[in-house]
Amino acid sequence: MKGVELQDGGPLAVGSTMKLFTGLILCSLVLGVHSQWMSFFGEAYEGAKDMWRAYSDMREANYKGADKYFHARGNYDAAQRGPGGAWAAKVISDARENIQRFTDPLFKGTTSGQGQEDSRADQAANEWGRSGKDPNHFRPAGLPDKY
Repeated sequence: MKGVELQDGGPLAVGSTMKLFTGLILCSLVLGVHSQWMSFFGEAYEGAKDMWRAYSDMREANYKGADKYFHARGNYDAAQRGPGGAWAAKVISDARENIQRFTDPLFKGTTSGQGQEDSRADQAANEWGRSGKDPNHFRPAGLPDKY
């Protein structure tokens, strides 16, 4: 392929120019996608920490009737981080409920009907929080302000 003369007189092959241009476009796309993934994983990590904080607070509070509030709050806080946080909240919430399906009858002696009903209520609170609705809807009267 013949070169094209530039104003300064140096030859520049058309093929080289296309390769350079294509390379720059591909690098831009890869870096853009890479940064989006890094953002997603950062959000997911922070969202998982939000879920852990809500769980720790629930255990510390040990307050009867506050379970749904902490479910909603953990999911709400995580989802506020962005799509990665919402994803982490859903994965963690679903895993927790699926694990409880097997552990509650063994360790708490609940019947399958009780466990299913409680799991559905927990998942409703999880979805409430993830959708951006106020978790205080589930806050029981008398729960200390610390939580």
